Amino acid sequence: MDCRERILSDDYYDVIVDFPIQILEEEGRQVCYANVENLYNIIYFSRQDVQNVSSYFFRYRGVPKLYGLMQGEPIAAGFDPNSLIVSGITQVQLEPLALTGRGCVIAFIDTGVQYDNPMFLNDDGTSRILAIWDQTIQTGTPPAGFQYGSEYTREDINLALASEDPYSVVPSRDENGHGTALAGVAAGSRVRGGLAYQGAAPEADIVVVKLKQCKRYFRDFYMVPQEVPAFQENDIMLAVQYVDSFADTFNRPVVICLGLGTNTGDHSGSSALSNYLDLVAVKRSRAVVIGGGNEGNARHHYQGSLPGNSRGMQSIPVEIRVEQGAQGFLLELWGNVPDVFTISVQSPGGETIPPLRLGINDSITYGFIYERTQVTVAGTLVEPASGEELIQLRVQDPTPGIWTFWVETPGQGGSGQFHLWLPIAQFLSAPVYFLESTPYITMTEPAMAMGPISVSAYNAANNSFYIESGRGYSRTGAVRPDFAAPGVDVFTFRGKESGTSLAAAITAGAVAQFMQWAVVDGNNRLVGSREIKNYFIRGASRSPNMVYPNREWGYGRLNIVGTFDALIGV
Repeated sequence: MDCRERILSDDYYDVIVDFPIQILEEEGRQVCYANVENLYNIIYFSRQDVQNVSSYFFRYRGVPKLYGLMQGEPIAAGFDPNSLIVSGITQVQLEPLALTGRGCVIAFIDTGVQYDNPMFLNDDGTSRILAIWDQTIQTGTPPAGFQYGSEYTREDINLALASEDPYSVVPSRDENGHGTALAGVAAGSRVRGGLAYQGAAPEADIVVVKLKQCKRYFRDFYMVPQEVPAFQENDIMLAVQYVDSFADTFNRPVVICLGLGTNTGDHSGSSALSNYLDLVAVKRSRAVVIGGGNEGNARHHYQGSLPGNSRGMQSIPVEIRVEQGAQGFLLELWGNVPDVFTISVQSPGGETIPPLRLGINDSITYGFIYERTQVTVAGTLVEPASGEELIQLRVQDPTPGIWTFWVETPGQGGSGQFHLWLPIAQFLSAPVYFLESTPYITMTEPAMAMGPISVSAYNAANNSFYIESGRGYSRTGAVRPDFAAPGVDVFTFRGKESGTSLAAAITAGAVAQFMQWAVVDGNNRLVGSREIKNYFIRGASRSPNMVYPNREWGYGRLNIVGTFDALIGV
């Protein structure tokens, strides 16, 4: 079986490692792998080589996380430019600045793009899309340096557009529409159904990666419903590496827009994807924009505290409501050094699992006598990426009702603080939520990464915060989000849509405008994500009755006009 087949096969595990591949080759293994900028290696190896599948479950850092889409259902409506106007985007599109994203590239890593949509065409009918890497199609040629999927260049797309049957030439489609919606908001132009339409950066070039769906065993392990789009962390990392290659430092900048998120992880930016995005964001002529997720009102985060400085065992009950039809869920507990936590479980029927102290990487699976539920408890005292304690519970076929998770600590002089997260809403087959939850620290990963620009969402019609939007700060207290952008009733090619992915798309377009001014027009060729972030923070609109930064708005509301006013000292 060649490497491409291994990458696509459900008989092979995908693992993200941060050590040289030669270590495995010296053991006599034939290794199929992909390198991510000498920072990580993604290894594909046979499941038969794994003696104990549960041991793979415990190598938490290496198991790719699953990411979902951060957007709601569309509502039919006519074009409304208000979201662009309140962000200052429409104003700077006009003379004298005339910032339209010209010379910039905006990259979308998502569900693909409808490349024949008039929004993405030039006046002569040719495409503004530089390239599409469709990870789901294996009949074409992969991009140089990559081992799966098919790449379609602008030349290929133009040939397709000139043919009677475009999709026979370039078969890549966006069946979901999410990727096309984001691309249109950030960089769309032209007309739709006779209505004038224009995105934030209508002259920017576009690069698209259509992510392949996660492998079957990952979907089964995370218990994600079959019909729900779910994408693996390693495929996203390779997509970032691909779109980053389109940057031409000091000449053609690249803005990467991510409208994906997950609740898996420590919520402080320690994941492999977050670390890689930090690396990309500090490069010149690059910027990364990430939506903060729609988990603020989902009741999927619990923050607790036990008297860490007391003597003797302390415990607190955490109750979770499981509705009828829930296939299962993952629950993660993250504790802070030097505290040590254990967790016990009580089912709705009163059966209990006693507290268990696990080793460095250990697990145990319990079955109930009167219920069909199985609970696998996994844990590590020091999770390598974050350095913190992690306890992960996989609850399969849970009985509907109230489940109680008793969190315990012997008290060793720490803060006693701990956090619990449930999966993002669309990864659950039925509602599962904490009875006592907090809306804070609900921004999804990788929006907790510190290098990229992360945004929450608000309603531009009345300046109210979007109730579903994820909120900060990070688990370690870092300021996230950087600011809020319009994300409610934003006009897309499908009508009005809401979600933080739309806020990310609007921000990505605004960043492309600024990149045109700074890099393409030569006003600040050394600019990168960190500088742009702080320029935008300085220009953000702020209400006089609020203290900034705060957990909802970060440092205020996106306003690129304010950014240029700050540059000239207004």
